[in-house]
Amino acid sequence: MTKIRLLLADDHAIVRRGLQLFLKTQPDFELVGEAATGHEVLERAAELAPDIVLMDLHMPVMDGIEATRQLLTSHPDVKVIVLTSFSDHDHVLPAVKAGARGYLLKDIEPDELAQAIRRVHAGKVELHPEAAGLLMEQIANPEGTAPVGSETPFDELTARERDVLRLIASGLSNKEIAAALFITEKTVKTHVSHILEKLGLSDRTQAAILAVKHGLDAHP
Repeated sequence: MTKIRLLLADDHAIVRRGLQLFLKTQPDFELVGEAATGHEVLERAAELAPDIVLMDLHMPVMDGIEATRQLLTSHPDVKVIVLTSFSDHDHVLPAVKAGARGYLLKDIEPDELAQAIRRVHAGKVELHPEAAGLLMEQIANPEGTAPVGSETPFDELTARERDVLRLIASGLSNKEIAAALFITEKTVKTHVSHILEKLGLSDRTQAAILAVKHGLDAHP
């Protein structure tokens, strides 16, 4: 069996460890190395000749977008799958323009990630629905002008994060949100953390107040 050679690029060791443990369970994957910065990605790729790089975007020294651009200039046969927490214009469009063949969010289910890796290796493109939507908007509106009044404080949130925020605004606990969305409580906590970070808030009470103020209640 010819294995898909993978290089992990993420500055968080715990993220690399979690991915490493899962990817090693897949018989057709071979984890050939890891990198914690964009410069390390370029060095490891030159040494290890991976088929696919799983690329985080926020890394020190050189971010994932610039690392993708430089990597594909020197190694055009390597395929890059962005694996990140962000799905806004400032991340999706530059990553795709840099040459990424996949754009996935870190809350993806492990089996879905494995299938995405296989499809990208086979020459297909894999995009999270949020990323695909942004690309469609870019095609339809290449000048990048947004309709008047369309911006909200929640534009950077993913669809799932908005769902979680609506339920926070309705007063549900993490356990209740997990049950309502059929996800784990740990995943809910991750979403809450991302929501607070993106909105620049310190706690879920502030998030709930902001959601109610802008009419983001439990109904989409």
